[in-house]
Amino acid sequence: MKKTLILLSFSLFTLFTINAQNERVEGKIIKNFGETFAVNNTDIKTDTTANFKVIFDVSQSSNDKSVINKYIVTAARFLNMHANEGMNKEQLKVAMTIHGGAWQDVLNNEAYKEKFGVDNPNLKLINELSEAGAEIIICGQTAAYRGITKANANPNVKFALSAMTALLQYQDNGYRFIKF
Repeated sequence: MKKTLILLSFSLFTLFTINAQNERVEGKIIKNFGETFAVNNTDIKTDTTANFKVIFDVSQSSNDKSVINKYIVTAARFLNMHANEGMNKEQLKVAMTIHGGAWQDVLNNEAYKEKFGVDNPNLKLINELSEAGAEIIICGQTAAYRGITKANANPNVKFALSAMTALLQYQDNGYRFIKF
């Protein structure tokens, strides 16, 4: 009986410890999106004195139009995990090109609702990213093909000649390319 109690106690302690390590942590920069996990005892230490400049390339969206685009959430996770590690927002520069199948995610709510019958689930995320200094860029070629204009797009989205052009120019300015 005593042996069973000890084994049960150890099992519960182990389960609690594993679950405590796997708890999501709210972000310090993007409060409503992009929760991350605390990772302890890393072999590759995060250089919290560095400046990170990244450009994400997003060309896919959710099949369910009422569900947020997980690839756009990646930018929030990037900002939050590094801020939670001790980096300042000023050290983190984020840009994101939107093209291909992700075009609809940058529509304003009225245009999105007219097309898909639901509110744009990406609207608040894109607005929070923009408020945090991230630049969300729609490919001008995709926009022209899909009929996206400044009148029917989220006002926080910037237009470029193309995603290719924006990707080249940002990389020439020291941004690192990340494709998910």
